[in-house]
Amino acid sequence: SLPIILFLDDLQWADEASIEVVKQLLLMSVSSYQCKQFFFVGCCRGNEMKQDHKIWAVLNGVRNFGVHTEIIELSCMDKDTTNSMVSDVLCLSPRLTRPLSDILFHKTKGNPLFFCQIMSSWSKDGLLKLSLHRHRWEWEEERIQSTELPENVAMFFTGTIRNLPNEVQSALCILSCFGATSTVKLIKSLEQAINTPLFQPLDKAVFEGLLIKHDEKYSFVHDHVQSAAYNLMKPEERCLYHFQYGLALCSG
Repeated sequence: SLPIILFLDDLQWADEASIEVVKQLLLMSVSSYQCKQFFFVGCCRGNEMKQDHKIWAVLNGVRNFGVHTEIIELSCMDKDTTNSMVSDVLCLSPRLTRPLSDILFHKTKGNPLFFCQIMSSWSKDGLLKLSLHRHRWEWEEERIQSTELPENVAMFFTGTIRNLPNEVQSALCILSCFGATSTVKLIKSLEQAINTPLFQPLDKAVFEGLLIKHDEKYSFVHDHVQSAAYNLMKPEERCLYHFQYGLALCSG
């Protein structure tokens, strides 16, 4: 039989039913010869996994039945890794990119997601640009050093979204009500139901690097982006919007 790999992201949000299914599959992998090629990978945020989370009890339990488990903790990048990434992205030697990567590491604390977005924002602001004369990337070190950044990634994305045109902000808020990924078919139905253009502003968000468009689907690049868009709506308004959008789709 062919091997089966099950990957679950954001395991910290998994409900008890989902975790119980994983438990039963793992137990079957040691009790049945046909299921021995089952491999489970779970990804979670360590700082959001409390000690009483059900997954820990499941892991401890399946170990007693002979299931091999391993926990791999991924930390943020160190200075050398950050410099290697900057060097690869800018196609310059690590010696030349060291001053820039040191600033980047200091501001992002080695967070890979923050790293990509900050580099992109510096490029858009003209602080990091390609020199046609020297045929290489150049940057304004003093201005980059003096730029102030939000305290965390979520705040950074919130600020990024607020700088977009109103119609793009509105489209992202609407999309955030439907989860991390929405199909083109759903968006088309919603666009017609609420009589509001969505595709053009969403394509703008794709260009800005906040969404990914692939296989007839629009997906937020990270749940932090979805949360930032969702939190632009006032808490008392969210239920109303969910009701309105759901009613519009049902009526359509």
